Amino acid sequence: MIAIAPLEAAQSRSVLGRTNPLVKLGLAALWLLGFVVTPRAGPPLALAAAALVAALLLGRVPPVAVLRGLAPLWTAAIGIAFFTALFSAANADPAARVVFALGTLRITDGAVADGLLLGARVVAIAAVSVAFARSTSPTALVDALVQQARLSDRFAYGALAAYQAVPRLSLDLVALREARRLRGLRGDWHPRLLVALLVLAVRHAERLGLAMDARGFGRGPRSHFRPRAWGPLDLVVGLGGVALLGAVLA
Repeated sequence: MIAIAPLEAAQSRSVLGRTNPLVKLGLAALWLLGFVVTPRAGPPLALAAAALVAALLLGRVPPVAVLRGLAPLWTAAIGIAFFTALFSAANADPAARVVFALGTLRITDGAVADGLLLGARVVAIAAVSVAFARSTSPTALVDALVQQARLSDRFAYGALAAYQAVPRLSLDLVALREARRLRGLRGDWHPRLLVALLVLAVRHAERLGLAMDARGFGRGPRSHFRPRAWGPLDLVVGLGGVALLGAVLA
């Protein structure tokens, strides 16, 4: 899973940072659909490059953050491409041109094409996902979903609170280990830590539910602390993304 982290000040002021999250989400879904319908490996790779350039230049995402998000996914893409070519049904075609042979093992040009296509799609999906996640504030995304996509605020903000509570679990685990060391016990993993961590998670969830009920979530119309509206930048980015997709697929 690619985590959506809070944006830095420079990223929030960037072109992608100021673009409506729903526009970026719609473009990401449209580009992912384009990866599926194309039978060639070139368009997904071109769109992957465009997504990375947009993240670096238009989103001001630090290159280290991009590489950190892409490294495991692109490693998986290499493995997927290799094993797809290795076990492709095209290798059984006696009329196909053999690219590599070792004993009874043979890899044909059709199998290589299948592997490259699937690997390119994974590369493109990873690039678009990282570009979206690293240029989108989770709070802005939920605000847009509630105000403009008419998603239930109780569900949306509850999901946001649960998502933001995940890092708290790692902090609780560190605190529990330190507490065991202070008592003279081993600070490494122990089954009792899992029970204590579960208890802390239930307590955090209970306090969060009480806080949301105290703020009136799910009890009728609400005002918004951060009102959102469509702007000219959203139109420019949306049309530019659609035009780029059409040009690459054509």
